[in-house]
Amino acid sequence: MRRRLPGAVLGVLWILPALVLIVGLILYPVAYAIWLSFFDKHSFFPAERWVGLGNYARIAGDAEFWDSLWKGVVYAAATTGLQLVLGVAAALVLHQAFRGRTAIRALVLFPYMIPTIVAVIVWRWLLNETYGVVDDLLLRFRLVREPIVWLGVDHMMTSLIAVSVWQFTPFVVVSVLARLQTIPLELYEAARVDGASAWARFRHITLPQLRAVLFVVVLLRSIWMFTKFDTVWLWGEGAGAGREIRTLPIYAYMRTFTYYQAGFGAALAVIMFLMLMAATLVYFRLFWGEEEAA
Repeated sequence: MRRRLPGAVLGVLWILPALVLIVGLILYPVAYAIWLSFFDKHSFFPAERWVGLGNYARIAGDAEFWDSLWKGVVYAAATTGLQLVLGVAAALVLHQAFRGRTAIRALVLFPYMIPTIVAVIVWRWLLNETYGVVDDLLLRFRLVREPIVWLGVDHMMTSLIAVSVWQFTPFVVVSVLARLQTIPLELYEAARVDGASAWARFRHITLPQLRAVLFVVVLLRSIWMFTKFDTVWLWGEGAGAGREIRTLPIYAYMRTFTYYQAGFGAALAVIMFLMLMAATLVYFRLFWGEEEAA
């Protein structure tokens, strides 16, 4: 068969299964969502009506959309920033040689390995204002005068951010730690000979060496946290996920499967997709040239 078929045709046949998967799992759903966004369609019944850009016009004047967008930006920015700071700090500590380092490295991965539903249930128990361990410790050490209602309106977003940071920081730790282990030790030895302090070594050696991995980590974590659904939905116990943490993915889901507005939900998904694409392009434009120069 290889002798009969030209090399180009044989190459296409080899990659054809991957192309079919890409078209079936990525391109077709995106194209269908764009097409659906131009209709006023029920989520389950076959009734549909062409509205053109009507769904997008409704979204522009929808106060709930802008509120969900703002909450999603706050959630993504806060969780990504905290994951980056804590992840880099933990990776720098775990890169040092000390007794029990291997065991601690394994424990650091634990939050990222457990299922989201388990993490949410456990943390809802820990943060319960009646029998939760967190409030009990705060009261014992006299850090607060009365239990904090972490799952209430005032602190729901704060507690969600804390749980998300705990769950997903190990991704940053593993990524940064893997890069730290490939930095040549000769660079640090030469810096010590020149009298460079620990901060100077971090600023002029470690940080530039981490620039490439941090570029990818920030991009991925920002996208994943902005589109995060399961943790946010479960933290709000579903059925609306709590108005205080109703991010854009939650709002799109509710419009589609609670209000049965499939066309409106598809328009929300398309807008979210376009915003992520635009943010990614701007991110590459601002930082990729600097990364290439480094």
